[in-house]
Amino acid sequence: MVSQKESSKKKKVVALLSGGLDSQLAVKMMQKQGFDVTAVAIKTPFCDFDCGRGCGFEIRERADSLGIELKTVYLGDDYIEMLKHPKHGFGAGMNPCIDCRAMMFEAAKKHMEEIGAEFIISGEVLGQRPMSQHAPALKTIEKESNLEGKILRPLSAGLLPKTDPERNGLIKREDLGRIRGRSRKPQLMMAKEFGIENPPNAGGGCLLTDPAFGLKTKDLFKHTENPTINDIDLLKIGRHFRLDENTKLVVGRNKEENEVLMALALPDDALLEAKDYVGPISLLRGNTSEKHLGFSATITLRYSDAPKNVNSIIIVQKKNKKYEIETISAQESSYIKNRL
Repeated sequence: MVSQKESSKKKKVVALLSGGLDSQLAVKMMQKQGFDVTAVAIKTPFCDFDCGRGCGFEIRERADSLGIELKTVYLGDDYIEMLKHPKHGFGAGMNPCIDCRAMMFEAAKKHMEEIGAEFIISGEVLGQRPMSQHAPALKTIEKESNLEGKILRPLSAGLLPKTDPERNGLIKREDLGRIRGRSRKPQLMMAKEFGIENPPNAGGGCLLTDPAFGLKTKDLFKHTENPTINDIDLLKIGRHFRLDENTKLVVGRNKEENEVLMALALPDDALLEAKDYVGPISLLRGNTSEKHLGFSATITLRYSDAPKNVNSIIIVQKKNKKYEIETISAQESSYIKNRL
């Protein structure tokens, strides 16, 4: 027989928290209905909310403002492996949205089972995103993550098939949202009702949805059999040049990127810098890098303050050894075909 104390205990729910407005609203809706909500935030090499690129939301602050505990889960090497051949393909860029969401829900499922939660919620809105938020895709994500009936999308659930918590009487359909499409008006009205101040703008999210970043990522996966986290971090900065099948050059665009390039440099990488002029750090990586040092030096000079058509010195550092190359700035026509 269930005691009065046990029957009055709040039911637990796990929320996938992105930091955006929709996931916050989903949490608020469940809290209003008396659930004890715990959040899971997912990091990937392409959506790292602490790096200032990609999602860019201050998720811990969001969790604190919602009064919920937050667990962070990092999907690293497994995510990269999935990206090589996503079962459900890519979106307009190199974004494997359906496979990505399934991985995120699998991570949330583990936490759900650990804490004895009833189901998982997310801020997904029916029809908001073309690849992963139409009805068949939502169903596919549930199936791939082994969570059929266990994922509730409160903002649109009134338009979707019943889930287990509704069948079991934990929630009522009249308490579920019926939001569809890309308009933000319903969410902004809800934010006002729930007292969410300065709601974050729509958008952001994964770097892989950015066309320019997607091209660099495709190039990496085409030419590198097993990309590393270091390789992917390198994609996030600089101007990228594909020199041949084995070698690429990355040129820093500012002081911050120069510092990151130096931090990311591996023992076999070469770092190039103008000796007497302000300019970029360039990182040369690949099995045939020696062959491209001269050309890379001219490109590095091109982006420095060195005068054009005058010989200048480039310092090359590799494996704790330094030497100099005297050369002249490259003409744009000589390297533009190499730029990604």
